[in-house]
Amino acid sequence: MEEKRPSAAGTSLVLPLFAAACAACAFLLLLSSGPGARLNLWNFRTGFAMIKAAGYIGFGCAVLALASSVVSVRRRHFKGIFISLLALIVALFAFAVPVYWNFQAQSYPRIHDISTDLSNPPHFVAISSARGAGVRYGGIDVATQQLKAYPDLKTVVLSMPAGEAYKRALLTARELKWTVVAERPAEGVIEATDTTRWFGFKDDIAIRIVPAGDRSLLDVRSVSRVGISDVGTNAKRIRAFLAKMVPGHI
Repeated sequence: MEEKRPSAAGTSLVLPLFAAACAACAFLLLLSSGPGARLNLWNFRTGFAMIKAAGYIGFGCAVLALASSVVSVRRRHFKGIFISLLALIVALFAFAVPVYWNFQAQSYPRIHDISTDLSNPPHFVAISSARGAGVRYGGIDVATQQLKAYPDLKTVVLSMPAGEAYKRALLTARELKWTVVAERPAEGVIEATDTTRWFGFKDDIAIRIVPAGDRSLLDVRSVSRVGISDVGTNAKRIRAFLAKMVPGHI
C-alpha cells in the first residue's frame, strides 16, 4: 500500500500559518490588556506586562512573517504570500502600538497630580475620605515639573459671578460624564471622578470657584489614584473641562 505524503501546497502553508497564529496571539494580548483590567480579570500591572509582551512577540512575528513572505514569493505560492503579508501587518501593529505608548510615556513628566493653582491646589474632602490614604500634594517638585510641561494651565478669571460659574462648572462636569461625588456650593467646590477608557483607572477631580467682585476665579485639579506618570491624562482632562466651560479659552 502506497504511503500518503503531505502535499507541497500544504507544506508551504506551515510557516505562513504559524506566523499568522503568533501575530494573532500578540494582537489578542494587546487588545485584551486594558479591558481585562477593567473587568477585574487581572490587575493593571498584569495589563502593562501584556502590552510589553505583545510588543516583543509582535516584533518576532514580524520577522517571521517577513521571512515567510520571501519563501512564499520564491515558491510562487500566492496563498502563502497573502497569509504572510496579513500576519506581517498584524504583527507590526502589535509591535508599533506598545512602542508608541512607551515613547509617549517618556515624553511626559513622571507626575500624576495636575492643578491650575500650584501654590494652593483645590482640596479633596469627600474623595479624600473615600481613598483612605487621602490626597496629598507633592509640593515644589511636582509644581516645577508641571510648570515645565504644562505652562498653559493657570487659574482662569471668569467674567461671571461665582454662583453662575458654579452652576456652569457643575453642568460641564456632568456633560463630560464625570461622576459627581460632592457638591458644596457655599464653598464653591465640586468633587468628581472620571474613569479612563482603556484600563478603567479612577482619577479624581476637584473644581473650585472663588468670588472676585462681579467676576470669579476658577481652579481645577485632577489626580490619578495609581501610577507615577499619568502620560498627560490629567492635563488633557483639565484642558477639556476648560475648553468646554470657557469656549475659546484653549
